[in-house]
Amino acid sequence: MPAIPELSPTEFRERWPVALDRSEVTLLDVRELVELALAVVEGAVHVPMREVPSRLAELDRNKPLVVMCHGGARSRRVAEFLVANGFDQVFNLKGGIDAWSEEIDPQIPRY
Repeated sequence: MPAIPELSPTEFRERWPVALDRSEVTLLDVRELVELALAVVEGAVHVPMREVPSRLAELDRNKPLVVMCHGGARSRRVAEFLVANGFDQVFNLKGGIDAWSEEIDPQIPRY
């Protein structure tokens, strides 16, 4: 299995600096609904980890996918699964929403 490239939240923001640019990328949030109730990144597409295999058709294979969770472990597994299923522009968001709160938006609660 090839290594999954990682982007920190800061690197993500540098690559896609404004919401308009993010129409060129999918930020895929694979956390559970209960976690979404605690903290959310606006514009992220939510598909819980366990539902990803049955919802692959909803994901655009023609643009980069950056997968996020709380800290980066679940998203890495989902990113590996996506690559194994033919997605070729897949990144893991290093540190997940926790790092996003620290680096980008301190208004997002940490949990």
